[in-house]
Amino acid sequence: MKRLNRLLVVGIMLAMLVSLFAGKVWVPLGAWASDDPRWLIIAELRLPRTLLAAAVGAALGMSGAAMQGYLRNPLADPGLFGVSAGAALGAVLSLFFGISAPFWLLPSFALMGAGGAMALLALLVGRSGSIIVFTLAGVILSTIAGSLTALAISLAPSPFVTTQIVTWLMGALTDRSWNDVWLALPLLSAGMAVLAFTGPALDALTLGEDAARTMGVDPVRLQWLVVAGVGLCVGGSVAAAGVIGFVGLIVPHLVRPFAGHKPSAVLLPSALAGALLVLLADSAVRAAPTVSELRLGIAMSMLGAPFFLLLLFRMRRGLA
Repeated sequence: MKRLNRLLVVGIMLAMLVSLFAGKVWVPLGAWASDDPRWLIIAELRLPRTLLAAAVGAALGMSGAAMQGYLRNPLADPGLFGVSAGAALGAVLSLFFGISAPFWLLPSFALMGAGGAMALLALLVGRSGSIIVFTLAGVILSTIAGSLTALAISLAPSPFVTTQIVTWLMGALTDRSWNDVWLALPLLSAGMAVLAFTGPALDALTLGEDAARTMGVDPVRLQWLVVAGVGLCVGGSVAAAGVIGFVGLIVPHLVRPFAGHKPSAVLLPSALAGALLVLLADSAVRAAPTVSELRLGIAMSMLGAPFFLLLLFRMRRGLA
């Protein structure tokens, strides 16, 4: 597994280098000097975007691995909690009411939406610790937040606001700055630290809830550690980049054959592979020969949906 992690780290470094070069305007290595005016493109536009892509990808990848380990379901996705939909709703309300002018307001609304979704999840689930109740509560919250988001789009006060909302919901790292990096990085780092701490308990849970209890695992405590970790990761990601789906679903499946099937062994490789995937996808959408930049969320959906279908077919064949 150490070899896998080293290979992924090398891949991330190369992908970050490509990300700094790539774009509608390719900046040659000779322009990477402070006395060259093109250096500002690297330092103020591409470097923060590259770091944010790596951080968001790592957080979503680890969130997906933790979710699949906790629910013991290979089709689980971080969006299942309702946190992603809640964060999106918060950001949409910021745009709807026109209070997103300072750079920190829209991400703050997204984080409040994520926090509100986590609080509602706590009320719905209570102290049962039941995975079934937990999953159903997350689906309910996602449905409610999604319907309220659709209502906000339909009642938008102007076509411009509608365009703003729809564009933001597509997910992208366009025009991100160092302010966005400093805002998102602490949240994503804290969430990943919490999820990394759950590794041994997730391993015990693979033996069943009763066996995990006999090994000293508190199901309620584990449940809320997973909720807090995924909430911080997904909420911070949505606040920084909008809705970017399928990363948490795809990445754990790609690394599991090489890292093993223990949930704790998949967490770090999933974070590294998530960072690599989002870096490469973001570089591709910037370099694509399109009139306007393809949204990152759309690109990930185009990649993730066929992968999801292939996974379903493989699982059905295995059950047949």
